[in-house]
Amino acid sequence: MKPSQASMRSSLGRVRGAGAARAGSHHFIATRVTSVALLVLAPWFAIAAALQVRSYSDAFEFLRQPLNAVAVTLLALVGLYHMMLGMQEVIVDYIAKPVMRAVLLMLNLFFCVLLAAAALWAVLQINFGW
Repeated sequence: MKPSQASMRSSLGRVRGAGAARAGSHHFIATRVTSVALLVLAPWFAIAAALQVRSYSDAFEFLRQPLNAVAVTLLALVGLYHMMLGMQEVIVDYIAKPVMRAVLLMLNLFFCVLLAAAALWAVLQINFGW
């Protein structure tokens, strides 16, 4: 809209629903969804592993079962995504310098992707022996 044109909308009306960067609601919902998923997956893993794993070879057998392999992979990936979202929130809120913020956000992303790839590779290695 050109500055010369008059608008009937107030300043609040023009920005309502936009959020800080029009992505605030996605971040909020993603954090809550991953929290609920972790509330299901983490206790399952703790209980199942405590009941079935007594030695190193038991851990391999536990991860060789398809349901357990999928659930452990989901636990790792969802947990790392949740961690990435939380660290992103901390970095954006508390790092004032734009260059440092950008560097830390990229490092956060790369670190989480690297850990996710390592977790996925480990489960695939155990199941398929690649």
